[in-house]
Amino acid sequence: MPYVLISTQIRLETGPTMVGDEYSDPAIMNYLGARKTTILGNNFSEYHVDEPPRLVLDKLEKIGYRVVSMTGVGQTLVWCLHKESM
Repeated sequence: MPYVLISTQIRLETGPTMVGDEYSDPAIMNYLGARKTTILGNNFSEYHVDEPPRLVLDKLEKIGYRVVSMTGVGQTLVWCLHKESM
């Protein structure tokens, strides 16, 4: 999977950080130390870490991911990262 999206709420810039959905690569989620959760009422799961986005971005850079875009959507900050195929 060459793309990863991470996000956080503006008021929670120190964490937690959402790092994936139920279809995310389990190896990457394990590397990040993410836990899979399903919030009551949602019909989907998400992976979260307690770390702030900056630390998550640092970890993903170490395994070859690069930020390709970042935006704010309402009260949410979102980063899109890409890893080149070998």
